[in-house]
Amino acid sequence: MIELKSAEEINRMAVTGQFVGELLAELSGVAAVGVNLMDLEHHARRRISERGAESCYWDYAPSFGRGPFRNVLCLSVNDAVLHGLPHDYVLRDGDLVSIDMAVGIDGWVADSAVSVVVGTPDPDDLRLIEATEVALEAGINAAQPGGRLGDVSAAIGEVARDYGYGVNSEFGGHGIGRTMHEAPHVPNNGRARRGIRLDPGLTIAIEPWFCRSTDKIRFDQDGWTIRSADGSRTAHSEHTVAVTASGPQVLTRRPVPDSTAADPTKRPAAAS
Repeated sequence: MIELKSAEEINRMAVTGQFVGELLAELSGVAAVGVNLMDLEHHARRRISERGAESCYWDYAPSFGRGPFRNVLCLSVNDAVLHGLPHDYVLRDGDLVSIDMAVGIDGWVADSAVSVVVGTPDPDDLRLIEATEVALEAGINAAQPGGRLGDVSAAIGEVARDYGYGVNSEFGGHGIGRTMHEAPHVPNNGRARRGIRLDPGLTIAIEPWFCRSTDKIRFDQDGWTIRSADGSRTAHSEHTVAVTASGPQVLTRRPVPDSTAADPTKRPAAAS
């Protein structure tokens, strides 16, 4: 069942979304050559605890995982794209890392993801990240009141095709609100003017993710980490979005980084 949220409830989700956006921006800055993935994980755990928030990932146990998830971040590196388990791995020059997190504050949840390159970037990796961010903005712009869910999916798929990437349909976005995963499922490809109507109060996580040269995936033996089937690089971008009478409202926007304080050795794609 789809639960439409009131303006007050969306405002409460926006409080959570602001925290998620700020922490993702912070983690993007912490990620650098020589940093261990577990350093990012423990940094996020500390910030979540300080805020009095609750991780939606901790103890999450869907049908596909192997045992409950015991981390607050999904950290997916290079050919890993979704649900990457934080582990003892030191980031190397040129690594592409996707950081995904969802937390709840006072009973309301927000979910977001960003991909960055640490150290010296490969232009093809930056283009891949750019494609997910452009697709995300296209999906957001298509989330207009009175439209259809297929408008969002079609907009994402069109960007993928324009960039020359395939689209996997096994995992996509989702409804969100009181819990991390609610109805409806939000595919990353579809037909415009099809699907449920986008009524004001609908809150969804829109999350395009692409692999550089395949639309097929495989799972690691841990049951969680999803990789491109051919070992090619991957990228993932996500925002929590509310459909309102005046248009889509992004609840997890990240603060624009201060260019004067930027690390010249690290070149993430522009914040979306």
